[in-house]
This record gives sequence, C-alpha cells and structure tokens, in this order.
Amino acid sequence: MQPENLVFLVVLVTSLSVFGFSAFRLISWLSVARPDVRWDRIPERIATTLVVGFGQSKILRDKTAGPIHAAIFWGFLVLLFAATEMILEGLNGAWSLNFLGPVYSVVTALTDVFCLLIILGTVMALWRRYVSKVRRIQVESEKVEAGLILVAIFTIVSALLVQNSLRQHAMGADYSWAFRPVAWPLGNVLRSALGADVTGIVFHTAWWVHSIIILAFMNYLPFSKHLHVLTSIPNVFFGPLGPTNTLEKIDFEIEGIEKFGVVDIEDFSWKTLLDGYTCTHCGRCTSVCPANQTGKVLDPRAVIVNIHARTMDRAPLLIKQEKGIVFSAEEQVVWDKKLIGDYVLPEALWQCTTCGACMQECPVNIEHVPAIVGMRRSMVMMEGAFNEESALLPDVYNNMETNAVPWGGFAHSDRADWAQGLGIKTAAEDATMEVLFWVGCAGSYDERAKKTSRAFSELMQIAGVDFRILGTEENCNGDVARRTGNEYLADSLTKTNIETLQRYAVRKIVATCPHCFNTIKNDYPQFGGNFEVVHHTQFIRDLIAEGRLKIDREKMNNETITYHDSCYLGRYNDEYEAPRATLSDIPGLNVIEVERSGDKGFCCGAGGGRMFMEETVGERVNINRTNELLATGAETIALNCPFCTTMITDGVKAADKIDSVRVRDIGEILREHVVE
Repeated sequence: MQPENLVFLVVLVTSLSVFGFSAFRLISWLSVARPDVRWDRIPERIATTLVVGFGQSKILRDKTAGPIHAAIFWGFLVLLFAATEMILEGLNGAWSLNFLGPVYSVVTALTDVFCLLIILGTVMALWRRYVSKVRRIQVESEKVEAGLILVAIFTIVSALLVQNSLRQHAMGADYSWAFRPVAWPLGNVLRSALGADVTGIVFHTAWWVHSIIILAFMNYLPFSKHLHVLTSIPNVFFGPLGPTNTLEKIDFEIEGIEKFGVVDIEDFSWKTLLDGYTCTHCGRCTSVCPANQTGKVLDPRAVIVNIHARTMDRAPLLIKQEKGIVFSAEEQVVWDKKLIGDYVLPEALWQCTTCGACMQECPVNIEHVPAIVGMRRSMVMMEGAFNEESALLPDVYNNMETNAVPWGGFAHSDRADWAQGLGIKTAAEDATMEVLFWVGCAGSYDERAKKTSRAFSELMQIAGVDFRILGTEENCNGDVARRTGNEYLADSLTKTNIETLQRYAVRKIVATCPHCFNTIKNDYPQFGGNFEVVHHTQFIRDLIAEGRLKIDREKMNNETITYHDSCYLGRYNDEYEAPRATLSDIPGLNVIEVERSGDKGFCCGAGGGRMFMEETVGERVNINRTNELLATGAETIALNCPFCTTMITDGVKAADKIDSVRVRDIGEILREHVVE
C-alpha cells in the first residue's frame, strides 16, 4: 500500500467511525419517544417512497425550485457511484468500477451530465437565496450555513469533474468502459494548458479536495439542517399512508396513564422526532399556511424545527435519567424548560386551522398537524390552558356535553326541526334504508346550513332515495373537540354515535358537512365504527350518472360561478372532481377556477375548531380567501361545506357584495336545475 493510500485509509476509517457514533446517537434518541408501528403495508410504503422520495413528485410541485432540487438530488444518487470509486481508488490506485462494463459507460456518462446540472442547480439556488431573496427561504440564522453548504456542493462536483477529466492519465486502473462526454473535452483543454507535470498535481489536488469535502460533509450532516440528506427517504417510507389528517386514538381505559397529549418530546411518537431530523427548512409548509400567510405567528416549519431543537436538548438527558446519572446545573436548566412555551408558542398552536396544506406541500412527508393537535391535547386535557383566541372553547365543550352541539342556545330536542314538512322518517321510525343522511350540527341548527339540508333532502326525494335521519339521536360527530385537543370529549361522542349507528345496522352514510364526512369515514374506524361514508357532492354525482336525477336542459341561467375547495373534502379526502362534475353538467354555468384551487386550495379559516375561536391577529383568513374568490368576478361562489359557507358569506358581507354575489352549496345550485 502506497503512503497516499495509507493516509486515505486512516482518514476514511476515522471519518466512518465518527459518523457511525453520531448516527448511533441520533437513532438512540428516537427511542425516548413512544413506539409507533410503521412497518405495515410494505408494498404501499415502497411505492410511496419511489414516487415521493426518489421521484421527487412533491418537490416538483414547485415549478421553479422543484427542478433545481430534483436535479441536485438525482445527481447525488448517480454520484454515489463516483464516491464508491473514490474509496476504491483511495485504497488502491489500480481499482475502479470498470468491471461493470456497459453499466460503467452509462454511469460515467450520467456522472458528467449531473455534474453540470448540479453546478447549474447550486448557482441558481445561491441566486434565489442571496439575490432574488425568495421569502420562504429567508431565515436569518441559516444564511451563512446555507451558503457554505451550497458552495461545498459546488466544490465537490467541480472537483469531481476536474479529476474525471484527467483520471485516465493519472491513475493506473482500467477505465476502458468509461464514457465521459463532458470530462474528456475538458481534460484535453486542461492538459494542453497545464502540461504533463502540472496535470498530475491538479488531478491529485482535485481528488483530495473531492474526497475530504465529502467525508467532512458526511460528518457535518448529523449536526445540521442537512441531516435530511440521510433521513428523507426513510421518513417518506415511514410516512402516513392513509388520510393526512387521521389522529392517533387515546385509549382512556388503560390504567395508570398520567399524561394525555404531548407535554414533551417523549410523548410524541418516534416518527415525529424523525420528522424533526428530516425537516429541510425549505419553508414550503409555511408558504401555504393560511395562518402564517395572513400575518399570524404560526410557522409550521418553526414548529418542526423547534421540536427538533427540543429533541437535541432533552433526549440525551432522558437517556441519562434512565441510567441514573445526575444532571449538572446547566443540564438541569435545560431539563426544566417546557416544549410548549419555551420552544413552541402556545398561540401558534391555537392558530392552526388543521387544513393540512403544510403536509400536502412537505416534500418529505412530515406530519405537522398531528404534532400540533397532540400539543393542543396536553394544553386542554392536562392544563386547561386557553388564550384570548381560544377562550370560548370551554363553553363549546360544555355545549357539546349537555346538548351534543357546539353552539349554545339550542335544545337537543330541536335537532330535527329543520325537516318539518318534508316527510322525512327517522331511523327510530323505520330502520330499513338505502342510506342514512347524517345532517350534522350546522345542518340541523344553523339557519343558512339548514337550507342546504332541505335542498339535499329534496334532491334525494326526487331521485327516489330511501333515506333516514337519526333526528334527536344524532350527536355532534366530535370533530371540533378532537381537533382542538379535547380527545376525551371526542372519544365519548364518537362511541355514543357508533353505538347508535350500529344499533340501526347502518351501512351507508351520506353527509353534507366535510367535517362530519371525514370524521366518520377516517376517525370512527379506530373505534370500531366501519361504515361506507360519502359526501353529498359525491352522492349527487352518482345520482346524476345513474339517471336518478335529471338536469333541466332547457333552463339556461348564463351564470358565472367560481368554486371553493373545502380542505376536509379536497385535501383530506382527495375529492376535487365530484363537485366540479355536477357544476359542469348544469347548462348555462360558466365555471371559473380561482388561482388557489384543487390540491393547492386555500382554507376558509374555520377548520381545527377555528370556527369557534376569535381571530385577533393579522388579516382574517376568510377575508383573504373571499377576496380571492371575488376577484374572479363570479356572480356565485359555490361551496360544499357549511363551515365554508358561513366563513365565505361573512367575507362577502365584509366586502359589501352580499347583494350582488350569491354564496351557495352545490346541492342548492343543483336543486334549481333538476326535473321534478
């Protein structure tokens, strides 16, 4: 072994040993959190990893930054071959990957191409960060680090390109299968300019620069925001496979539980701590957060970053505590800090609408909403800690406990009054049914939402649907309690409702409220409530397709309509087409898409219990969204959710357009256009 090879061996072994220690420590810190089964449904996880992780599908949603990052990511995958060959050459100058034959030809050609793409990508990334100053990536504390990392990446690939251009003339290995369409022409230029003696020096300098920076970068990763280079693929693999909004059930029947919700990092699952490791700090989540974009303090990125910071501070102490090691005075100060308060602002947690936009946009499948709701749970169930904006929630909980409805001033006995004169039977009167209409609290009590309940009921009657309602046996579905953190109340409401539904052997449920639809469809199965659940826009679409509802083709309104996607139907349940299909079937309607629509839609501001909270900071979310809808010039704003209807109606009133712009549910619009 040559002296140079021996030096490299020492450097390599030292680097791998230090990295191994750092990696083991990070993995051990995950063990302080709660267990969580993420090894199920392996084929689905592999498919998701291929599409989202390796395919960069979510990264590419950003048409500008997406291709830049994807080029760098794919380039580094290809450059793993170059890194492997670097190690072989470092140990023995006669070793290479040439034995791969034609595969080596492809790999070496791709290496050249991606070296150029990465160089271009890093230059563009530097431009966006320091010249264009894209808002979502402007984090003051990360300016220097981000620049150094980009320069390091630029140097790694530039050095690789230089050494590849001179490799065949400086090493003794066989490179007969190599094909380097960029490096070889560059090598000809360099050899002509430098001469034979200097060429060898340049090669070895480039080789060592490339090698040292790679090994140093590898050992820097565990201590930096670029840890995601190592953890992003595993995080995508272990990410959620079901609806992004599903929250973990708390089993209140287990004896000895001392804490409910997340008080500190040990109350999270290990996947949440891995989320903290994986956050890329890209700010995509923050750029689409309705609270943040309307001037509030909630920053989804900061929530995850601060969970990670708390993990780095507290996890080593938890392990020390398990071993019985006494804390130093400085460690005791860190131990005494609080996750909620010292790291994550309570007011930020209350500002979340649980719209799921953060999770939709996150390129590495981080689960922001469950983490936020987990912390809300501890504030509500452990401390009863409410702020100015959430101060009304105790009254809301009391209303749900006494009358099974979030609003006060209503009697449970009046729950079916909306249906007077329609001849609708309850399940208690006749349990034989095609479908159960889950009316919901808004549809039962809110004057505006009751119009939707009546319109949809009339549509079902026209279509000959044999449906029932629960009437006074229906309770609040529990969504508001669950997503504001009162899981104990939600648990009670859920179990009561499931017992009622099972008593009547209900198989299929239709709901006009996406919150009811989502909760019964996605939350209730955890409690043994397995039903076929559809939203009324889906049900209407099917009735039209089956010919049970016929649209009046003679009636032409020549009306301009824009449609607002509700988060709990669209983003949470991937239903965007059913409402649009109905609108497109109605003659005379000119449907205009608002800029933020479909899976990039913007929240109305009511989700996550925000419907029942005050909004005292920044611009009101519903005003922001309504102004965007009004800017289309549409005469009617179509919706599919009673909460959205309330919020957008308030926005239209605030804009003084209530006399010129109608706010209507899809069911109400269709009711005017069907043949009876």
